[in-house]
Amino acid sequence: MANFKKILPHLRVLVGFVIISLFYFSPVLQGKKIFQSDIVQYIGMAKQQNDFRDQTGEEPYWTDSAFGGMPTFQLGAYYPHNYVKKLDTVLRFLPRPADYLFLYFIGFYILLLCLKLGFRLAFLGALAFGFSTYLIIILGVGHNAKAHAIAYMPLVLGGIILTFRQKYLWGFLVLALGMALQIGANHFQMTYYLLLLVITLGIAYLVDAFRKNKLPQYFKSLGIMVVAVILAIGANATNLLATQEYTAHSTRGDTGLTIKPNDADKPAAGLTFDYITEYSYGIVESLNLFIPRFMGGSNAENIGKDAEIYDALIKLGASPVQAADLAENAPTYWGDQPFVGAPAYIGATVLFLFVFALYLVRGRLKWWIVGGSLLALLLSWGKNFGFLTEFFIDYVPLYNKFRAVSSIQVIIELCVPVLAVFGLYKLFDPKQQKETKLYALKWSGIIVGGLGLVLLLFGAALFDYSGAGDAALIQQLGADFVRALKEDRKAIYTEDILRSLLFSGLTIAVIWLYIQQKIKQNWVVPALALLILVDLIPVDKRYVNNDDFVIASKMDKPFSPTQADKNILQDKGHYRVFDVSGSPFNTGRTSYFHKSIGGYHAAKPGRIQDLFDFYISQNNMAVLNMLNAKYFIVPSENGTPQAQQNPNAFGNAWFVNDIKWVDSANEEILSLKETNLKNTAIINKEFQDQISKDFNAGETAAISLESYQPNELIYKTSSNSSQFVVFSEMYYQPGWQAYIDNKPVTHVRANYVLRAMNIPAGEHTVTFRFEPQVVNTGSNIALASSIVLVLIILGGFYYKSRKSKSQIGPKATE
Repeated sequence: MANFKKILPHLRVLVGFVIISLFYFSPVLQGKKIFQSDIVQYIGMAKQQNDFRDQTGEEPYWTDSAFGGMPTFQLGAYYPHNYVKKLDTVLRFLPRPADYLFLYFIGFYILLLCLKLGFRLAFLGALAFGFSTYLIIILGVGHNAKAHAIAYMPLVLGGIILTFRQKYLWGFLVLALGMALQIGANHFQMTYYLLLLVITLGIAYLVDAFRKNKLPQYFKSLGIMVVAVILAIGANATNLLATQEYTAHSTRGDTGLTIKPNDADKPAAGLTFDYITEYSYGIVESLNLFIPRFMGGSNAENIGKDAEIYDALIKLGASPVQAADLAENAPTYWGDQPFVGAPAYIGATVLFLFVFALYLVRGRLKWWIVGGSLLALLLSWGKNFGFLTEFFIDYVPLYNKFRAVSSIQVIIELCVPVLAVFGLYKLFDPKQQKETKLYALKWSGIIVGGLGLVLLLFGAALFDYSGAGDAALIQQLGADFVRALKEDRKAIYTEDILRSLLFSGLTIAVIWLYIQQKIKQNWVVPALALLILVDLIPVDKRYVNNDDFVIASKMDKPFSPTQADKNILQDKGHYRVFDVSGSPFNTGRTSYFHKSIGGYHAAKPGRIQDLFDFYISQNNMAVLNMLNAKYFIVPSENGTPQAQQNPNAFGNAWFVNDIKWVDSANEEILSLKETNLKNTAIINKEFQDQISKDFNAGETAAISLESYQPNELIYKTSSNSSQFVVFSEMYYQPGWQAYIDNKPVTHVRANYVLRAMNIPAGEHTVTFRFEPQVVNTGSNIALASSIVLVLIILGGFYYKSRKSKSQIGPKATE
């Protein structure tokens, strides 16, 4: 009974998190789904593999629906013995996206419990973290993997802290499961950022252990954590190994090219500096952590009919409906980033509590949080703090594999609420002197309030509210419109500064009343929780609200076939479609219906991206023909898509008369421009020893595709002499295996991206099967790691139970 009473508050908190998650995303209770643009594209990309799985019960691990063909390792592939995913499914029992909000809450709650805070403060902290604006925004656009990975970050930190506190069994359990779930979320950029924070935490604890002469305990804890992390990695081995394998063949890897279409130098591997830092936070822009629309909010802000631009548009001749529509999607953002969907607002109340905590909290907790937050802030500035960013790109392993450096601010959004709530813990600590608390409150008020007042009073002198896109707006709508837009920017700037000052002032009032013993502690936490919710939720609702939900069918089947799609789908053969009615390499729509040459993915296959840059974007017909682009989707005069058949597509496979040998990737890709690809195959000399040069294409030779599945293609060949065949299929050596009459044979890369092989005279069956060894290897490691993890946990609890009984026994006999 006593144990149940201890658990009861946590059960109430758990129920509270469920209710709050469902309340915020209440349309899910009506069966609606949030419309997430990125998920719509994912549905298009993954449709072929999902259909294959539903029809056969098997996993293809390859899709032909995008980029001419690619592994499904980064498209939600299912792996054997992935027990981490099963556990995650249990935890995400609420409908999406309420499930992710619930994970935010529960993960952060557990972290604060690991820091020995009570359930009330842990509950308050969880609300502050979960409703941080950026964490809600990413749910609105469909960055589900990112949200998923962020949600498990606090669990990892909680496990580390428990272990350092010498709670070895519980620390091991929380860390191993938290790390396994975090890695399993499959957003390695977030895992990488978490690693940077963990390193900061580890250094803080190392310094503290050295000062306290506790290095043996430190390294013992470190050893336990290493075992936990290794097992967590092992439980995700299939996904990690598959990702590592594919990365080498993606735009994150090295295709061997050292040139670009404009003959500029190309980096040997990784992403370019400009691409990595395209989304760099402005240094001054970081103030929107405290003031939500400090720099205008977003590129499509709803500022209503009272806006200056509404009147300006009416004067320009726009109808009231047109003016209102633009006022609801106004380009008020005036920062340096190319596009911002919403500001990364932490909350004025939370940020004030953070500053307040800086005066009250001492020791390692303060310094790893401050150190981690400061590092994240500096790195989020990207090209605006170039020397640090360049250092990390050049010298820190893997940093150049990730783009959108501004997203590292998730570390700030994690750290700030931790210290803010811990500051409240110190506020309630009777050991803290009243004078110390008043001193902290005074200087926190001066710093935060003073900053707000300076920005309020001198904003017009400091800023001109001009945005990077204003020149284009002047050309499009005129100078009067932009002048009106600047007035609107100034108005929301002023409005939100006053708003943040108000919440800061109310927070100061609550704390002052408590210090002066005007209100009791039991009222402080609810009052601050209310302030946090009233502060954050309205800002969140500006960008993610009930209007973003649609009936489930619109998300389950987000694309409807056009007449062009219907016409093409009448052809039941195996061919590819090139859709030039939009942006072919930035849409998953075509992949939903067809085997597309384009697609939508953050890590495209590297060689198809090269091919696009050099040829496909220029509609080079020889290259499109070799890719078997039998149909094009083009815009008609009235704008509707229409289908055009390409009679010159090379088909599924063809015999060549000759091989053109080249020495490098540069020569491979450049030779495509000057070679008759129907008669000659371009092959790198690295494959020279794998090919027989004794072949003779003849008119009597024939080859046809007899059977097609995404992971298996079967051809029939007939010829009087040995042949050399090029297949219009993407070369991916780690997974595709070739067979002639069921006997393994070698195949090579031709024409920069395709497969080719020798075929002997006579009638033969040629089979290609996608058999990625990485899946078998990874699954075995995952199974073994999961078993060891369970055994260690069970053994630990058994040992702890026996130890407790042995300690109780002697006392019972006395």
